[in-house]
Amino acid sequence: MKMSDSVMPNDERPFEGEGSANLQDDLREQVSNVLIGRSDVITSDTVAIFPYTGAEALDYEYCVRLGQALIRLLAFAVRDAYVDPRGAFIANLRGIVLERSLEMEQLFSFAYLTERTALDELAIDESIGATTEPWPLVAQLVRRGSFEFLASFVARARQDPSEASITDKLTTLHTRPMFDAVLVKEAERAGRFGYPLSLILFDVDGLSAINELHGYGVGNKILERLGILLRKYFRQHDWVARHGDDEIAVLMLGTDAEHAAELAEHARITVEERLGFTDHHTDKLVPVTVTAAVVNMHSATASAIDPERLLTDVEAAMARAKQAGGNRVEVVNGTSASRTLPHNSPSV
Repeated sequence: MKMSDSVMPNDERPFEGEGSANLQDDLREQVSNVLIGRSDVITSDTVAIFPYTGAEALDYEYCVRLGQALIRLLAFAVRDAYVDPRGAFIANLRGIVLERSLEMEQLFSFAYLTERTALDELAIDESIGATTEPWPLVAQLVRRGSFEFLASFVARARQDPSEASITDKLTTLHTRPMFDAVLVKEAERAGRFGYPLSLILFDVDGLSAINELHGYGVGNKILERLGILLRKYFRQHDWVARHGDDEIAVLMLGTDAEHAAELAEHARITVEERLGFTDHHTDKLVPVTVTAAVVNMHSATASAIDPERLLTDVEAAMARAKQAGGNRVEVVNGTSASRTLPHNSPSV
């Protein structure tokens, strides 16, 4: 089965409840105008609850500039359904981030809080708020817009080799700190809104032995080729990162996550078919295989997903797969990482 047969890309799936293109365009414009018109309120409320203003010595004025940049990006991402990675707005945000060497976890936390505050503000609007018919689509447009501008920011940062915290030089994938920041954000989002989330961990079998027998240059070449293969194999909206020395993690969201185990198995087979190499001393083929662990989550709405527990569960599944001989996929459906939030917890 080819990738195109398995999952429809996120950007090709229609929104639930979408009407005609003209009606959706009008709604995009309306949402964008409300966000711009209330940007000061949204920014002020976001800064008030941002957890890094004290501990990380980020002053109020800086946080306000960051918040204004994020809400404008969100508004235009909603209006245009696209953000140019090379555009002025992304360049402006990048400048603000680099000004204080803002960590990715901080940026993603601020962006997520901006999204939540924006939804809170939109919810009280008389024409498109939570009690109106278009509200489900309004919420989807805002969440999609948040993802679009963050993806564009990452794409822009990846083009700059000086941004070492974004891209792993060997595999060209996201780095572990970047992935950890994304996992925190997306785990909270998946828990609040109750959509599927899957975490896949790939580990190269016997890479230490390959390094000892054939040299670290061969091992690095395997990791480089594996990074390229997996980056092309999974969707643009999936997060693929170098998780450890010989591990690669993939975070899949929404309906795509329901196919995670199937895709992990096909990736394992593809690696076995393509990544082997010839030992020039013996002219024998040296096989290269990977072991994969998959943890699937589909929590009820208003749940809390612990990202650290999720990582612990996928690493435990990896250990079991390795003990069983490797070159296989270990699947876990549901974990202890999820718990139901109290009924009085806020949920938009």
